[in-house]
Amino acid sequence: MIKVIKSGISAEVAADMDAKVKSIVEGILKGIEEGGDKVVRELSEKFDNWSPESFRLSDAEIEAAIARLPEQTIDDIKFAQTQIRRFAEIQKAALRDVEEETLPGVILGHKNIPVNSVGCYIPGGKYPMVASAHMSVLTAKVAGVKRVIACAPPHGGGPNDAIVAAMHLAGADEIYCLGGTQAVGAMALGTESIKPVDMLVGPGNAFVAEAKRQLYGRVGIDLFAGPTETLVIADDTCDGEMAATDLLGQAEHGVNSPAILLTTSEKLVADTQAEIERQLKTLETAETAGQAWRDYGQIILCDTEEEMLAEADRIASEHVQVMTHNPDYFLENMTNYGALFLGKETNVSYGDKVIGTNHTLPTKLAARYTGGLWVGKFIKTCTYQRVTEEASAMVGEYCSRLCALEGFAGHKAQADLRVTRYKSKSA
Repeated sequence: MIKVIKSGISAEVAADMDAKVKSIVEGILKGIEEGGDKVVRELSEKFDNWSPESFRLSDAEIEAAIARLPEQTIDDIKFAQTQIRRFAEIQKAALRDVEEETLPGVILGHKNIPVNSVGCYIPGGKYPMVASAHMSVLTAKVAGVKRVIACAPPHGGGPNDAIVAAMHLAGADEIYCLGGTQAVGAMALGTESIKPVDMLVGPGNAFVAEAKRQLYGRVGIDLFAGPTETLVIADDTCDGEMAATDLLGQAEHGVNSPAILLTTSEKLVADTQAEIERQLKTLETAETAGQAWRDYGQIILCDTEEEMLAEADRIASEHVQVMTHNPDYFLENMTNYGALFLGKETNVSYGDKVIGTNHTLPTKLAARYTGGLWVGKFIKTCTYQRVTEEASAMVGEYCSRLCALEGFAGHKAQADLRVTRYKSKSA
């Protein structure tokens, strides 16, 4: 039996909040499309109090930002990027062009072609999300994208040095200190000073996520991303300190970040609740994490591992931390998740920052139909075909009859023309 011990806000309240964001973003994007750079600058002044001579950083500004960082910080960024690059290259190697003769004289194939230009958004208003530069810019470059531009908002009155360094070391071709919906809109729609891109990627707040949703179709996007979600699946082999730490570690992302404990242990429920209260007294980000836990946190108690599996697939969380006696049970059987973290030895922050897997992942039930950002998201798999005259005459007869079946006279004429021209030659 599944029992909800603690629930978050209602779906109706969440939908009302989403509707308000949608309306605001519609107006902003319309303004950018009509007013270009002028409106982008007005929005940057309004929301970020930021209006430099140029939003694009010069080579000298980039070099100065890198020079201001401690050597250890540069080494740490390079270490993380090495891991992310290595795994992205492994993933890319799994993609291959194909070409096969499927019938005598019929050659079918596909090519994997990188997108030509990508805009990467790196969040940096509340927290300077250095890791997002690795995940987006670096992965796009490994995929073979020719032009990768990157935007991050000002942090502390100007560009964040560590984000700038990460963007540059990841291979960004253009770097802009520009944030929020105005950055996403400028990259997608283009302005007098920013050439539009073909695809937008990267996480962001509710307004950034909504802007990407509204721009989808005009440009490609990586996925529909909402507030960070985490699901901790645990049994009596896990303790309250670890469960609480992993829940609050993701709840600190934002006041609307869902964190859920799914367990078969009543003792763990009690211990985790007590530990959360204790940790919120000392955690530096307790104001955010505490509100997220209060409004969006959930605890679900199950009788069996099978019930936990069913609930986990229903929840379809972005991050799923599995701390049970047999974590591989969930690897083998779970189907809806953004990323799995198997065992107490790993955790979501490893994936968020350094270990090599990508941290841009599906939220709001999108894990039911998509995975996260990876090199394959930047690559178009495009088919082609070539056919001999003899094969064209043979396939054409089938095609002609099938076109007639559907009432497509023009399609039928295409097939009939090939049959007429090539059948006599092959007879």
